[in-house]
Amino acid sequence: MKRAPWARARLAAALAAAAMLTSACVSPDDGDAGGGEQQKAERGRYTFGSVGEQPDGGKPVRGGTLHFADYAEARSLSPAVTYATGASGGSALAAVYDMLMRYDTAAQKYEPWLAESLRSADDAKTWTLKLRDGVEFSDGTPLDAKAVIASIEWYQENKGADTALLAPNLAKMEAPDDSTVVFTLRNSWATFPAMLAQAPGMIVAPAAYAGKTFKPIGAGAFTLGKHAPQEEMVLKANKNYWKGEPHLDALRFTWPQSDRAKLEALGDGTADVVYMRGPDVVDEAVKEGHPGELTLTGLGNMVTINTRDGRPGADLRVRKAMALALDPALDTERAYDGKGLPGQEIFPPESRWHSDVKPVGIDLDQAEKLLADAKKDGYDGTLTYMDGTDPVSRAKAVVTKAMLERVGFKVELDMVSSIADRVAKTYVEHDFDISRGAASVSESDPYHRLQSVLNSTSYGNPGGYANPRMDQLLVELQGAADEAETQRILDDIQTLFNEDVPVVNLGASAAFTAWGENVHGIVPTDEYMALFGEAWISQ
Repeated sequence: MKRAPWARARLAAALAAAAMLTSACVSPDDGDAGGGEQQKAERGRYTFGSVGEQPDGGKPVRGGTLHFADYAEARSLSPAVTYATGASGGSALAAVYDMLMRYDTAAQKYEPWLAESLRSADDAKTWTLKLRDGVEFSDGTPLDAKAVIASIEWYQENKGADTALLAPNLAKMEAPDDSTVVFTLRNSWATFPAMLAQAPGMIVAPAAYAGKTFKPIGAGAFTLGKHAPQEEMVLKANKNYWKGEPHLDALRFTWPQSDRAKLEALGDGTADVVYMRGPDVVDEAVKEGHPGELTLTGLGNMVTINTRDGRPGADLRVRKAMALALDPALDTERAYDGKGLPGQEIFPPESRWHSDVKPVGIDLDQAEKLLADAKKDGYDGTLTYMDGTDPVSRAKAVVTKAMLERVGFKVELDMVSSIADRVAKTYVEHDFDISRGAASVSESDPYHRLQSVLNSTSYGNPGGYANPRMDQLLVELQGAADEAETQRILDDIQTLFNEDVPVVNLGASAAFTAWGENVHGIVPTDEYMALFGEAWISQ
């Protein structure tokens, strides 16, 4: 039976949410330095960006296979199926396709990559993309304007994860010539280049989707060699890569479940690059001085609240009582021995977008009073908390239950082992009261994920939170012309966030892509992905 468009869109959104939920299960991220330079935070527990001491690699050496112990396996090498982030297999997709734009983490701006340039009109509603001459897909066909438009249309038709954000804003795409694409938007969108540095900008060749079975054909530095699901994926060098033949012969991806195992593999040389998110392991790896890219995201460890009618969270007093009772420091102490980035604000002190607007704070007496008032109106104080069954999730469940019950809630635990079941209950069936998750708001484009988690009509907003004022602030954020205006709007969003408590934030997330001292030339980009087309392993 063919799915209705709305059903397919909801399914795509649920699958996208799985990537965020998965990362939240194991840990509470966009870096802002690279190329040996560091953008130091004035306040904070870490310096984000390029970290550790990287010895001079000398002249690039050709040959060898780089082993990447990655965080999660890509569900598919199709950008329309896999949510392209560093935590969900996005680096493998980037290796095959590259992207039109790249986020320069050192300069904190988007720069052309497969594209030659991207310029906007003054109102940021019309964007003109110029393509580089002579770029070809790995099958020898040209990456031209027609292919770009066809790929983005295919992505949207197949309900890629960012379709819900892209489709309502994209009025039309036109190709005045073979090397030019003109994007006409319905609304001003200052950070539109972010879309072209993520899955929609991973351009697939027409032959990739011409038949019944998708084939991973792109213009990236590597092509698919073999894929044994849950075991390994091997990508082989594309000798006709547009930036020149890669130095490496191949990339090999594996997916150890334990961050501890990854760090040990990096130490003994059985892995060349590892991606870690567990706060305790990340903290240890940073202190050991491993070179790599340390990245930051806001809302990296949060409690999602179902605010729909009939649920406890529909009552603002109940939501505020939860926020005043849940202590981020206690949560982190229980789950990660105090490591990590606990805090209530959307953007932590380490963030370039940190606000002077104070969060709600911890006030047990006020939490008890608000809950008592709600009980007078008939609420019995019962909440069901949903989380996973792994040890960290269980630790979080125990401390969450204790913190809520100390102010008068009665908490029942719903421990669900399957990520797919949790995604279905949270994002499709909305069968939960409160649930642990993450929004992973990036430093490069805060609009993207805030729109997803706070907009009243977004599929990424499983709690059903709705406030026309928040929707309007998100529209303003989308069109913000400069950093000062962006910060002003984010301050207003933090203020309304405190008043409405759409979710309870317990902290930010620090993720670490670390590599051996003999690994060179890795280029970080958006959504904590990495590019390997210019990487090499020194002898």
